[in-house]
Amino acid sequence: MADRYFSEEPLANEHATLRGNEAHHLLHVMRAKVGTEIIVFDGQGGEWWSEITKLGRTEVELALKKHRPIERELAQEFTLAVALPKGDRQRWLVEKAVELGVSRLVPLTTARSMASAAEAPAKLLRYVIEASKQCGRNRLLEIAKPQAWDQFVWQDAEVNRLVAHPGGLAVGEIQRDEQAATLLAVGPEGGLTDEEIQLARQQGWQIVGLGERILRIETAALALVARLTVG
Repeated sequence: MADRYFSEEPLANEHATLRGNEAHHLLHVMRAKVGTEIIVFDGQGGEWWSEITKLGRTEVELALKKHRPIERELAQEFTLAVALPKGDRQRWLVEKAVELGVSRLVPLTTARSMASAAEAPAKLLRYVIEASKQCGRNRLLEIAKPQAWDQFVWQDAEVNRLVAHPGGLAVGEIQRDEQAATLLAVGPEGGLTDEEIQLARQQGWQIVGLGERILRIETAALALVARLTVG
């Protein structure tokens, strides 16, 4: 299996040029040579079997040889809204959300959120790209703009809306339209406040419990995603 690389430019012609991190990796880590074959994708769906035709100091030129319309997305769209933890825990959460097939991640601001927990958008995007390269996804998880809980809770009532909170329904007890998109929400360390949960109830969200143990943010988020996407 050829190595996978991400193109920041749309792949629409017979040739493409890799720059930045991807070119650096090919040039200085992999020591690629002209004639090396790789797989390249642009995050918009599908992938190209490609061949390196020229190596520059900071760029790698490719001939796009064969397009493969391969998709590895879930049948339904999943959005994960979460009060992000800091540091390596945040990176781990984003990477695993990509692997599990989450379509969109919304950083949440809640009453107990840590101030400025989210990494810079460019850094979060890099986590998404690296995880997509590894797991084979050809569409990038979208990192949405941060939203406050009291705004996000008003999201479309036509989709499944679930929020993790101790004492809620078991996953097997929730009512879910398996043909509709799903919003999953997870609060910060210390959880959502009683007022925030009450607001969710008033707006028709289902409250979902994840067992007797108190889970960290990233564990709760990924446990909920996994239960609904891989059984």
